Amino acid sequence: MTISRNAATAPPGTGPARIASPALLFAFASAATFALSGPFAKSLFEAGWSPGAAVAARIGGAAAVLLIPAAIALVRQWAQVKGSLLRIAVYGIVPIALCQLFYFNAVSHLSVGVALLLEYLSPVLLVGWAWLSTRTSPRLLTILGAVCAMSGLVLVLDLAGSTKVSVTGILWGLAAAVCSAVFFIMSSRSNDNVPPILMAGGGMAVGAVLIFALGLAGLMPLAFTTADVGFAGHQVSWLVPVLGLVLVTTVFAYVAGIIATRGLGSKVASFVALFEVLFAVLWAWILLGEMPRFIQLVGGLCIMAGVVMVRLDELRGPRQRGASYAVDLDAVPAGAPARGEPN
Repeated sequence: MTISRNAATAPPGTGPARIASPALLFAFASAATFALSGPFAKSLFEAGWSPGAAVAARIGGAAAVLLIPAAIALVRQWAQVKGSLLRIAVYGIVPIALCQLFYFNAVSHLSVGVALLLEYLSPVLLVGWAWLSTRTSPRLLTILGAVCAMSGLVLVLDLAGSTKVSVTGILWGLAAAVCSAVFFIMSSRSNDNVPPILMAGGGMAVGAVLIFALGLAGLMPLAFTTADVGFAGHQVSWLVPVLGLVLVTTVFAYVAGIIATRGLGSKVASFVALFEVLFAVLWAWILLGEMPRFIQLVGGLCIMAGVVMVRLDELRGPRQRGASYAVDLDAVPAGAPARGEPN
């Protein structure tokens, strides 16, 4: 992972992508499917499942689904990926397991809205990290986009009213934001030698081991039931939301997210991921009958405007004078093996 002061020096294919691209479509699909985890998980919680059990089912099931294709990718490209096994393990521990664990801990001390807002500070953390690393301030359009997107996030979450404040909860939420930022950084290498299916599958396997170990150690309650659950106004088997969590909101969402981040770069992908909050509101409207308020719709427009501003700033390229604000999180260090799979 390298940080460049001039986008013109980046390797071919790692510069800003077009504003309309397959990677952008994958980013929106990832955000939309990640957002479905709320309705699926809520039906399990109301039936008596603990958050830890839902996380264990989600990650463990995804690891099982991806086991065979990930193993095939590992065997076929062993010579290229054997040096990246530690990175895959870190990916499973930090962006996958710890991020969800920290988020659920934040939820136990704060309202869901406040916890989600804290976790989605990750785009701002990435902009700040790039600012410190390059020692070059972001351009005005990026700053305005960040402010607009985060303001829209506050409106979508509709935090006005009875919100509980807890220092412990805030710290857990900020920890989740750091893990979320690590997800975008670790997923953003466009020339990565690790196939997305192996990165996701291997990460899920490591994350599942950690989650179950925490459960068996009593550090995270694992309570579940096989009784029918209420979902979208109907009584369905508990397998319906569990399979939704595993196949839709985890397997597809994570693989699509990795592909999107490699195509867009970590900064833009993290801002597009803010649409998950907007999609969460829409899914709650469609599946749970929770009508969004006008202020939430306004917030959604602000998020979209912020994402467009950041994206347009990426397309402008380097400045005419001095070092440009360009974060090349996609570049592979010198001597690294070439990526062995198609994007």
